[in-house]
Amino acid sequence: MNQPKFFVTPGYGEYMLNELYFSQAVKIGDRVETSGQGGWDDNLQIPEALADEIAQAFRNVERTLATAGASWEHVVHVNSYHVGGLPQKLTR
Repeated sequence: MNQPKFFVTPGYGEYMLNELYFSQAVKIGDRVETSGQGGWDDNLQIPEALADEIAQAFRNVERTLATAGASWEHVVHVNSYHVGGLPQKLTR
């Protein structure tokens, strides 16, 4: 069996590892699993505009995948969790 290899996204991932004790991604064989990615920047600041926050979250996923040697072309499934509800304009 392949041993897991853990990856830390440069920037915010270093904080997550040092303060919250988890890695941004794990790779076993040729499979990569990522942890939850939010819309924060490297200083853990979240943009005020929802669209900017969503775009940042997807950039963070892309950065984390790259750290583990993968990219969006390798993604077969995405779970999306929304905390605190969505603005009405997004639920229609």
